[in-house]
Parts: sequence; structure tokens; C-alpha cells
Amino acid sequence: MQTELSQTLGIEHAVFGFTPFPAVAAAISRAGGFGVLGAVRYTDPDELTRDLDWIEAHVDGRPYGLDVVMPAKKVEGVTEADVEAMIPEGHRQFVRDTLTKHGVPELAEGESAGWRITGWMEQVARSQLEVAFDYPIRLLANALGSPPADVIARAHEQDVLVAALAGSARHARKHRDAGIDIIVAQGYEAGGHTGEIASMVLTPEVVDAVAPMPVLAAGGIGSGQQVAAALALGAQGVWLGSLWLTTTEADLHSPALTRKLLAAGSGDTVRSRALTGKPARQLRTEWTDAWDDPAGPGTLPMPLQGLLVAEAVSRIQKYEVDPLLGTPVGQIVGRMNSERSVQAVFDDLTRGFEQAVDRVNRIAGRSGQS
Repeated sequence: MQTELSQTLGIEHAVFGFTPFPAVAAAISRAGGFGVLGAVRYTDPDELTRDLDWIEAHVDGRPYGLDVVMPAKKVEGVTEADVEAMIPEGHRQFVRDTLTKHGVPELAEGESAGWRITGWMEQVARSQLEVAFDYPIRLLANALGSPPADVIARAHEQDVLVAALAGSARHARKHRDAGIDIIVAQGYEAGGHTGEIASMVLTPEVVDAVAPMPVLAAGGIGSGQQVAAALALGAQGVWLGSLWLTTTEADLHSPALTRKLLAAGSGDTVRSRALTGKPARQLRTEWTDAWDDPAGPGTLPMPLQGLLVAEAVSRIQKYEVDPLLGTPVGQIVGRMNSERSVQAVFDDLTRGFEQAVDRVNRIAGRSGQS
């Protein structure tokens, strides 16, 4: 699964794997792909340093990258406390009522609510980058589009390629004009924040819009046949995220959530604003249903919604409250029906890719003889 981009980066397979788990990122790189660690949860730079040290020690010299959540426009003087103060009391009561209805226990006194969605704040992302640029990362990806111009310039000074996600050809052209090196065309099927256009339509539109820039196809890809299709549409690789959630190296800290993912079909996800305030594809649960119910108060805009539900999500996950328990995941969850190692996933991807290419070659051969 070689392309010009994979050759540039020195990887065997043009498979880019986004994951919040250092062990998965390292395993992806060792398997011949390109592991990309999601940094948004690292509000403490020391924790990011620890995990990048670990990755550096476990990639066997293979390349890897980092994904941040960074707005292109700077907002001055806004603190987390300022944002918290904007949350209406009626929404806080709705959270309390929903948790009470399902018997979700409180956290122990003094116990931290866990990760809070604060990576959207520029100062948090910049602290992550100060750490990351001390490591030999080869790629910096931004989930919110183009990062600020000075970040792009610094990355290029350190020979780091910059990637940005796009949900339309218009977005892709803006990223190109901002100096981005790689466009990730993320289709409607993808897990997490995603737009309205399906991958089969979006990928060739973006490829044509920014040619000859390299494009990675994302959304609904989880087999070698789909990788072959993405390359046939003009992509120079694929960007996979959901597929790694049920690998043996992943650390979801929740056997119940793993079971739900393994049992889910491709129709068991929903694009909901329940988690962050922006449409994000995730498992459909009674939690997402409550927020999407017209009788409820409705979700708040990003980042208010993420801050509002942070403690609730921590409680739901800690106590594994099954009806409410979910996670961002794409429609490819329907293929994620067994726990496998990252290497086993790559073995399956390469095998399926070869079968698809052979099939197309046979069709082309018959066409040439007719």
C-alpha cells in the first residue's frame, strides 16, 4: 500500500492511524503505518512528555505524529472559568436529572472529574506544541482545520508536515491557501466531528480541488478493499481512527464499552451535539437521545457543552452505566466485531488490499481483451 506520500515519510503502508492511546500509536508505526497520537486530553504538559517519551522508546525508529485541536483565530483573555459562567442553570439541572433518572452515582469526595474538553483553548494547544516540537515528530495534524500561521511556519522550520481535516472542497482549498501540506478529507461516516458529505463523494472532490496536494481519505474505512477504493479515488493514503478502539493495545478502561463496540452495527451511531456542542458521530445511547429530544433544553455551542457534560461523562464511564455509556466512533463500527492486535488489523488490511487490486486487474484485463 505504497504511494508517493508514504515514500516521502518512509513508511511501508499509506495508513495513518489516529488514536488517543500511545501504545496503539506506537504499534501502528511498528506495523508499517503512521501512528498519530491525539493530544487534546493532555492538559498537563508533563503527561504529554511522559507519553511521547514512551512512544519514542517503542516505535523502533519509525515515524509518528501528533494531532491537536487548535483554533485558527486567537481569542484573548478568555479563561475556563469565564466559559463555565456562561452555562445556564437549566442545562446543569437537565444533566443532574438525567443522571438521577439512571441512578448514576456521584464521584467520591475530592475525586477529579477526569478529562475536561479544554484542548480547544489556544494556550492548552500551544503548551502541547512546546512539548511536541522537542520530539522528532514528522506530522502535525489539526482537527479544527488550519492552525495559526506561526504554528505552520514553525512546523515547516522543523521539517514537520502539517495536515488539516476538511469536510468539503471549500474547506480544503482554504487549508491549501493557508500553507497546509496534507488534506484529510473526512466524510460523513467518520467518528467524532464530521460534516455532511459522504466519503465516496468527498474524496474525489477534495482531490480535484487541491491537486497536486496529497489527500488522505477518512470516514467509513476499515478494510483493505476500502483502502484500495480510496486510492482509486485519488487519495494518497487513508486516515483511520475508529478501527483501533477495539484493538488489544487500546486502553478504554471499560469492558462494558468494549462489549458495546463489538456488538454494535453500522446503524448504531448518530451525529449528535451531546458531547461537544458540534455534530460528532458516536454510539447512539439514551444519553444522546436525551440531548437530541426536542422536549429537552437542547445542546449548547462548543465549548460550553463539553464543559457542561465533562463530569457527567466521567461518572457514566467510571460506573459503566450501560444505557448511557458511549464513545465517538464511526459507522465502520459494524466491522469491529472482534478484539485484534494492531498487527492483525494491518495483516487484514494488506490482505484485503491485495485481493481488491487483483480483482480490478482481472476486470481491466478482461476489458482489454474485449
